[in-house]
Amino acid sequence: MSVDVTKLSSGLTVITDDMPHLETAALGVWTGVGGRDEKPNEHGISHLLEHMAFKGTTTRSSREIAEEVEAVGGDLNAATGVETTAYYARVMKADVPLALDVLSDILSNPIFDAKELECEKGVIEQEIGAAQDTPDDVVFEQLNELCYPDQPIGRSLLGTPETLERFNSDMLHGYLKTHYRGPDMVVAAAGAVEHGMVVAEVERRFAGFDAAPPPQPAAATFGQGGSRVVHRDLEQAHLTLALEGVPQTDGSLFSLQVFTSVLGGGMSSRLFQEVREKRGLCYSIYTFHAPYADTGLFGLYTGTDPSDAPEMMEVVVDVISEAVETLTEAEIARAKAQMKAGLLMALESCSARAEQLARHMLVYGRPQSVGELMARIDAVSVESTRDAARGLLARSRPAVVALGSGRGLDTAVAFAEGLAQSKARILLH
Repeated sequence: MSVDVTKLSSGLTVITDDMPHLETAALGVWTGVGGRDEKPNEHGISHLLEHMAFKGTTTRSSREIAEEVEAVGGDLNAATGVETTAYYARVMKADVPLALDVLSDILSNPIFDAKELECEKGVIEQEIGAAQDTPDDVVFEQLNELCYPDQPIGRSLLGTPETLERFNSDMLHGYLKTHYRGPDMVVAAAGAVEHGMVVAEVERRFAGFDAAPPPQPAAATFGQGGSRVVHRDLEQAHLTLALEGVPQTDGSLFSLQVFTSVLGGGMSSRLFQEVREKRGLCYSIYTFHAPYADTGLFGLYTGTDPSDAPEMMEVVVDVISEAVETLTEAEIARAKAQMKAGLLMALESCSARAEQLARHMLVYGRPQSVGELMARIDAVSVESTRDAARGLLARSRPAVVALGSGRGLDTAVAFAEGLAQSKARILLH
C-alpha cells in the first residue's frame, strides 16, 4: 500500500492509498463540520444540508445524480456526525473521475430548491419520528443531553420539527459557505486509484472552496452527571451510563480503549460474562468510548426486565469498580489483539481505508502508519490501563439514564452513585 498526500492552494487535502489488487475504488469528501458546529437556531442544519446536497445542482437533477453513479454500477451516500460530515462513493476504477465530478457538483453547485427542501424536511421529520419510536435511540439522546447540557454536542443531529420548519435555501447556502472551506476538507480515496489523477481532478473541480479557515466550535464541557428516568410503557428497561472520557489526541486514549474492551467489548468481556452468562440478566450489554476533538464519552448500554434493573445496575457498578484494580495480563493481551485485528481487517476494505485516512488528516493532520498504530497498541500495559481507568472514574460523576416502566428504574439509577463512591476510593488510592 502506498499513501500519498497533497495539500492544494485552497488548503484542501487530497490523500490516497493505492491498493493494486483491487479493481474498485472508494472515495469521498470529508468535512470537519457536524452537529456541534450549529448555533441554537441551526439545530439540525448539518444533517439537512447533507440530505439536500443530493437534491439537485445547477447541472443535474436529483434523479440524474443517482442515475449517473448507479449506471456504472456504483453507489453514493453520505453521513452526518458530531464533528464531521462525509459524502462518499464506491465505483469501478475507470469511473473515479465521474465520482469526483458528482461529489464536487453536489457540494459546489447545489440549488436547494424550495419544493425539494419542503419534501426533505418531511423525510427528516419521519426520521425523527422513527427515532422516537426506537428505545435505544431515545435513551442515548437523553444521555447525550445529560452529559453535555445546553451544548450543540449534546443535541440530536436530526434537529426538531420546529427547527426544521425555520430552515430555508438562504440558510443552507450560508451554512455551506461558512463551514465548507478548504482547510477543513479532505478528499480521500483508496483502492484502484492513481494519486496524480485524483489530485488533478480535485484541483480542477474543487477550486471554488474558500481558502480561509472555518470558524471553530465552542469548547465542550462535560456536565455534572446525575440521573434521569424516562417513563414509557415498554417490555424492557433500557439503561445507559456515561463518564467523561478523553479527546482523540490524549496520550491515554489507547489504554482507555483497552479498558473499555475488557469491560464490555465482546463475549469474553467482564460485563458480558457476569451479567449475561452467569446471571442471565440481559441479552445485550456493551461499553464504548467516543473520543472527540476536546472531550470524550465513555458509555455503557444494556436492556433488562424492569424488575431486574436494580440488580443489573448494582452489578454493573461493582464490575466496573473491581476491574480498575484487578485487570490481568491475559485480559489486556486479548483486548490488544482485538484492536489489532480490527485495524488490519479495516485495511482490507477500501471504504474503511478511505474513511480512516480522512479521519487521520482531520484529527492529526497526517496519516498514521500501520506500524505506528501497532506500536501504540503494543505500548499499552496493565499499569497504563489501570491509570486510564482510574482517571476515568476520577474525572467526572456518572451520568445515568433509564427508559422504561416500573418503580425499579429509580432504584437502578441510584446505584450509579456507587461509581461516585468508587471515585472517592480512587482518589485515596
